Amino acid sequence: MTVPMRLFAAVLPPASAIDELGRTVRQLEHLPGAQGLRWTGREGWHLTLAFMGETDEAVLAELHERLRRAARRTDPFTLRLHGGGRFDGRALWAGVAGGLDQLRLLAERADAAARRSGIPMDQHRRYVPHLTLARSRAPMDLKTYVEVLAAFEGSPWQVGELALIRSTLPGGGTPGERPRYEAVARWPLGQGG
Repeated sequence: MTVPMRLFAAVLPPASAIDELGRTVRQLEHLPGAQGLRWTGREGWHLTLAFMGETDEAVLAELHERLRRAARRTDPFTLRLHGGGRFDGRALWAGVAGGLDQLRLLAERADAAARRSGIPMDQHRRYVPHLTLARSRAPMDLKTYVEVLAAFEGSPWQVGELALIRSTLPGGGTPGERPRYEAVARWPLGQGG
């Protein structure tokens, strides 16, 4: 019997982009009310392209091949972390600028790769590129946080690969425990892939 894995396709920003954003997030973590947010760990910062959820091991070989093809058909492109926003007062995120058309195309290709591999995907909805910084159990006013993020301008970096990430949710009940993320496969972008 195989145990399903919780998977998603993602773009992983380089350490330099994470460090830049981290300096701004340190400011956010000291704002009034920040202790009421569950901050994501920098080691897990990513741009989700397609969330697959619990995925059976039986489809992994085909999924890997289809994601490899999706990466190969997508040329490298430039992004930068930029600004930020909120979802319903429950999630605070950093935004993205630069090659957004290419990022959306890669997200569509990753979603299609999962579907064609037999993974039931959520209803298709408009892709909003973002990097989640914090979540709240109850809605809260995140306006001040978004205002601080509005001034954030990260340096450009080249997206050169597509990653398949395994997410392991906390299960020990330890306060402050975060999900763990592990790249289980990576494929270079472009015809050289």
